[in-house]
Amino acid sequence: MMAVFQREINAYFKGIMGYLFAAFLLVFAGIYTMAYNLSGYYANFEYVLSSISFIYLIAVPILTMRSVAEEKRQKTDQLLYSLPIRLSDVILGKYLAMLVVLAAPTVVMGLYPLVLARFGDVSFGMAYGTLLAFFLLGACLMSIGLFVSSVTESQIAAAVITLVVTLILYFLSALSSFVSSAASASLLALCIGVVIFAIILYLLAKNPIVSFLAALLGIGGLYLWYGNDSTAFAGLFGKIMNQFSVFDRFYTFVDGVFDMTAVVYYVSIACVFLFLSVQAMEKRRWSE
Repeated sequence: MMAVFQREINAYFKGIMGYLFAAFLLVFAGIYTMAYNLSGYYANFEYVLSSISFIYLIAVPILTMRSVAEEKRQKTDQLLYSLPIRLSDVILGKYLAMLVVLAAPTVVMGLYPLVLARFGDVSFGMAYGTLLAFFLLGACLMSIGLFVSSVTESQIAAAVITLVVTLILYFLSALSSFVSSAASASLLALCIGVVIFAIILYLLAKNPIVSFLAALLGIGGLYLWYGNDSTAFAGLFGKIMNQFSVFDRFYTFVDGVFDMTAVVYYVSIACVFLFLSVQAMEKRRWSE
């Protein structure tokens, strides 16, 4: 794992990608700190982090797109398969290198509340709690980008798909509000969600029987539940979407609540997508 980690770190910082990523975050952090804290006379650094969370929509796809897709394009992934290390170590090495790239500007931003404290009363608990959540949000999105890169062979395709996924996650709460709170509307939306899940499952496993059974069982279970208790579906789709919104969980930290469930959620999502990345590489190993 350490060999892969060092290789990835060298690729990020002996090249320009790592520096561009850090500079991108710090430039926007500096601009918003100037606008909100220094010019607007607010001592709340957490507002800055809330405002710049959108930059993950651009930064994460660019950083993660080459992680595995480039290995496939250049056929260097065959070398990884032949090495006497587990594929889980390969994925972890790549992921830890991404976390270091993210941690570098995050540590620098950790100095901002100390500077702002010279000009006003800063709540260090809220500032650093939100900064931790900002880092975890980025780590969560990077795990998703790593997984997307592991199932594609094109950097451009990986970047575009990751951008689309992060955009959906960013606007998830707003999108769910367009669905009526009526029970029948929630049922229809959830059935569509099951079909989309089955399609993704087919793209990953290439097994139409498993995908069809997943869709059949999912939709059948929803209709049985709806038949027994239709009132439970009133507004259910919106509630589920709000629970899946990684950005909404981040905003609870901005509001001054250190939400441990959000921390567990971010770590759990990262673990799930790292596991899926390993499985995607294992599938490719045995299919060739």
